[in-house]
Amino acid sequence: MAERIRGNEYRYFTVCIDKLDGNIMSGSFYNPYLTGGQDFTGLLDLILGIDGLLNEMGNVQQGCSIRSFTRNTDAAGDIRSSAISERGQLATFSIKILFRQNASWQGSVTWLEGKAEESFRSVLELIYLMNSACMAS
Repeated sequence: MAERIRGNEYRYFTVCIDKLDGNIMSGSFYNPYLTGGQDFTGLLDLILGIDGLLNEMGNVQQGCSIRSFTRNTDAAGDIRSSAISERGQLATFSIKILFRQNASWQGSVTWLEGKAEESFRSVLELIYLMNSACMAS
């Protein structure tokens, strides 16, 4: 499969948190590659959804191969642009993924309602940042 080059806008994901039920976040995430939002229930659903989309786009290359019990094949799709102006009922985050190294993500997250930005060095750190903002809302 030929490697595709994508612009930096495809590194950005808008995550809208609509509900926090105990420790389970639910909402939608958006990216210019998608025609609309993709719903998620729980952080695992969110993380696997974003990671799968990054694999599909061929953007932000993985630093190591994913291990699994079954073989997984990825199919590339067409680029679709959409204006992202969605807001979560509880919180909204803009996540920029710069790297995928050491089986994790590195980048920055902006909490739009709180007008605060932080860098993260792992998905776990990203989860803690998002959770602290949701608890403050």
